[in-house]
Amino acid sequence: MSIPEFLDHLLGFVAPALAVALLVTAGARLVLPRKPATLSWWLMAAMNFLAGVVALAAGLWYFGRDGKMVTYVALVLTVATCQWVLARAWRS
Repeated sequence: MSIPEFLDHLLGFVAPALAVALLVTAGARLVLPRKPATLSWWLMAAMNFLAGVVALAAGLWYFGRDGKMVTYVALVLTVATCQWVLARAWRS
């Protein structure tokens, strides 16, 4: 596998995590109450993205292939939980 092919596969693998992280971070600004001690939006998006990549990697490891719906459900739940923790939403 050449370098461009590897990068294409890698970007295709992490694209769902990036999309969910950005959508959840943007949506949280509308839904969750604002607190003065919360992190900046780009830092929250980056942490959500990393949590999403970990969820996708765990699904790839467990099932042996990418693209299982259970893995995508785990991705959404992981990113949403990460955003909830980062926004300290349990204190509202």
